[in-house]
Amino acid sequence: MPELTDPFAHHPELRDRIADTETSYFRTFNVEAIMAADPQQEALRDWVHSDAQREAIRAEALADHSGDLWIFGYGSLMWDPALRFAEVRRAHVAGHARRLILVDTRGGRGTEEAPGLFATLDAVEGCDGCEGLAFRIAAADVEAETEILFRREMIAPGYLARFVPARIGDADIRVLTFVADHEVPDVRPDLTYAEQVRYIAHGAGDLGTSRDYLANIVGHFTHLGITDAHCSDLLCAVDAHLAALTNKESAQ
Repeated sequence: MPELTDPFAHHPELRDRIADTETSYFRTFNVEAIMAADPQQEALRDWVHSDAQREAIRAEALADHSGDLWIFGYGSLMWDPALRFAEVRRAHVAGHARRLILVDTRGGRGTEEAPGLFATLDAVEGCDGCEGLAFRIAAADVEAETEILFRREMIAPGYLARFVPARIGDADIRVLTFVADHEVPDVRPDLTYAEQVRYIAHGAGDLGTSRDYLANIVGHFTHLGITDAHCSDLLCAVDAHLAALTNKESAQ
């Protein structure tokens, strides 16, 4: 079978819907540089992974891997992977759901007084599975590209780098992805729906609001042709909550 020369050969409709790799902010993302530029971020020093810790995590995750590597994106990786990929395919991961259960209280999109939420991939028995995009990294590029990937995804505790089975076309393929780490207190699978709505509605920080974060996800899903009723319904519930608060304040 001939090697693909066009990464978008299977999905030409995605060509203009995925950010350019070479100009992506995440291509050169470095938490150390961010902390050096903003002295207030030094307060997070004990929370973030050191370079040595992150590299150890990467080495362990890839210890048994060889050859081309498939990476599954379920959030911003889908539209801004910042990776040099040889192929992109729509993919489905069974037994997992995209859930907003990673609580942010450290000033990104939430605070201690008004926590925010980030998305995770979480194992959920009986769920319909998670739709996303899988990117194939050529074997020769795996070392360099995963170093960039782990700098972005493994900033601090919250995720586990794991291989999971995915359905890509008619094939079952093992993909690397980042799943919720239930040993980390910030991961809260016990959050009620009402708490999720409240956290997303009111969480805000240096990166913006949690509401805008969710809206960005839903907007890109529509653009990419990805269906996630839970995220769409959650955004509607958040906007209804905010509208009710606005109407209540106007009536006073």
